[in-house]
Amino acid sequence: MLANPIPWPDGARCAVAITWDMDADSGLNWYNPDRADNLVASQSQTRYGPLIAIPRLVKLLKERGMRQTFFIPGWCIETYPAAIDALLSGDNEIALHGYIHERPNELSAEDELYWLQRGIESFRKHIGVRPRGWRAPSFAFSKHSLGYLIGEGFFYDSSLMGDDVPYRLRHESGTLIELPCDMALDDWPHYMHNRDFRTMMPIASPRRAGEVFRAEFDSAWRHGALWVGVWHPFVSGRLSKLDAVVDLIDYMQAKGGVWFATCEEIARHVQALIDAGTWQPREERLPLYDSPIPALKKR
Repeated sequence: MLANPIPWPDGARCAVAITWDMDADSGLNWYNPDRADNLVASQSQTRYGPLIAIPRLVKLLKERGMRQTFFIPGWCIETYPAAIDALLSGDNEIALHGYIHERPNELSAEDELYWLQRGIESFRKHIGVRPRGWRAPSFAFSKHSLGYLIGEGFFYDSSLMGDDVPYRLRHESGTLIELPCDMALDDWPHYMHNRDFRTMMPIASPRRAGEVFRAEFDSAWRHGALWVGVWHPFVSGRLSKLDAVVDLIDYMQAKGGVWFATCEEIARHVQALIDAGTWQPREERLPLYDSPIPALKKR
């Protein structure tokens, strides 16, 4: 069914990247700049991520011999350095997720670059290197984002949803590897219930979300696709939801033929195939067009 199937390492049937967006209370402050200090319940909900869920995840991953990718805003790196150090102690990948969960496609071009560079500097100061991977907060990738990311030396992005396997984004200034995800594999629409975020999803058993995650995995395994989970420590790091995550990993491992990898490992594999000439990704040039498109104009 895939028009351009990718060969995965060691003959694996599919690749799985379990990724976490450790937003903590960054978005709470970005979306509520004048009253976040008074939203104490929401502070406690979001800070559960770095304070409770991250140590729990680090321990779990070490026990299982797994490494995963954590997309983290620069402000969270500054504010929760112990959580970052804990993740690094487990050799997990840290990638950038904005500075304070700003939405790039709601900013001016100048402001988008300002917040991107501020996030990069926070990352560099604590981790000692520049970030290689990026996910736009709220998937809010703008028409300027690709050029900025290439200009700042990023290697891959995981914000877009345009394929079932990795593909390449081309800009006049260069290219970037895209590791596509999908809203079905984001825990936010399944679980998030918080008035201060203006998101009131119906509360349901993790079993229901697990059915969706498993169905998406089964199809990825059957067809040779890439499966990218997009989860949040303060959401899926809670007890019953994390139990469901563990059950899903057990299911994937029992099925066999799965390459569990960080996002950077997958991007490096894609680049190695390109360099060897053994596989070429589909390519998409951005930006696609300027708005309003001509078809909207009256004749």
